[in-house]
Amino acid sequence: MNAYQGLAGAYDSLTGDVAYEKRADYLEKLFARSRIPVHTVLDLACGTGTMTWLLTGRGYEMIGADASEEMLAAAMMKSGSVEGIAPIFLHQSMPRLDLYGTVDAAICCLDSLNYLTSPADVQRTFQRLHLFIAPGGELIFDVNTLDKFQSLDGQVFLDETEESYCVWRTEFRRSICSYWVDLFRKGTDGRYRRDTELHRQRYYAPEELAGWLREAGFGNIRVYGDCRLRRPKDGEQRIYFCCTRE
Repeated sequence: MNAYQGLAGAYDSLTGDVAYEKRADYLEKLFARSRIPVHTVLDLACGTGTMTWLLTGRGYEMIGADASEEMLAAAMMKSGSVEGIAPIFLHQSMPRLDLYGTVDAAICCLDSLNYLTSPADVQRTFQRLHLFIAPGGELIFDVNTLDKFQSLDGQVFLDETEESYCVWRTEFRRSICSYWVDLFRKGTDGRYRRDTELHRQRYYAPEELAGWLREAGFGNIRVYGDCRLRRPKDGEQRIYFCCTRE
């Protein structure tokens, strides 16, 4: 089964500890440092749209793009509960991003970029983002660190709610982290259905990401700790990149 085909329906209930409000606060701090005012924002790899709708409620005009039809369906089901202009949702992969105009800023949250396991796809993604971010606009994304991936190697994780039970098994080899996911969801008849998915992420060194950003035309590249306005510390498991479209 494709990644997130089965997991989409249980994703929100299994990620209740993500602290979206805190991450939205942090994004707004970075928006405030932009060379241009930020009104329109692209949420690349938006998933079930939690961050997309959260920023909509804070007054931004949002576009959400994701390669998973199932995740986008979950995102669109959240309509009607937030004031503001409803987001536009697009079924697009990161390397094939294609917008109708430019945005003032683009975000890519929760290590979504690590899901691009081909370096060429990361480079293409940066090139497409440079095309659709207005001059002076900001690109903000976060990635998992080597420390994070190494700590995941050989681990087993259990997530349980009243309606679902999820087992994650992980392996990190040659820069690739593989996640084998077994998801059991309770049906209306009381019986559980099992879905099995394989997720893969790739580790990218900060230096190579910065190099590809410069090649794509981004400047003023800053690397921060997780939701911090300082350089990453040793052992940090997630880092943020913030750069300007020149």
